[in-house]
Amino acid sequence: MEFQPLQIGQKIKKLRELKNFTQSHWASELGITQSAYSKMELGETEITFSKLTKIGEVFGMSPEEIMTFNEQMIFNVMHNQTGNGFVINKGFTENEKKLYEDQISHLKEEINYLKKVLDKLLNE
Repeated sequence: MEFQPLQIGQKIKKLRELKNFTQSHWASELGITQSAYSKMELGETEITFSKLTKIGEVFGMSPEEIMTFNEQMIFNVMHNQTGNGFVINKGFTENEKKLYEDQISHLKEEINYLKKVLDKLLNE
């Protein structure tokens, strides 16, 4: 089975970003250098099925889930009558849903922390 490295690399990058981790962190998890990991994300190195399987283990996903991951299927920006701008597509996996929920949770925590820091600075 032959994969298009750039497309797979982009998917791996998006999944890593959703988990809010650095390339260095995931490279360490995979037992490779950050440079080697970067080349995978950029499509500059071949991602074999065995590499994809190892990446899937680190992400907690199957190789098939990584290959079929499509960010646009999850959140489609559109202007609907309610004006909220987002529609959640029902065609996503539980792992993809968890990735987005984790990212949202992390961002909420970060916002609360930054609000506290700002309040402290303004009240000094």
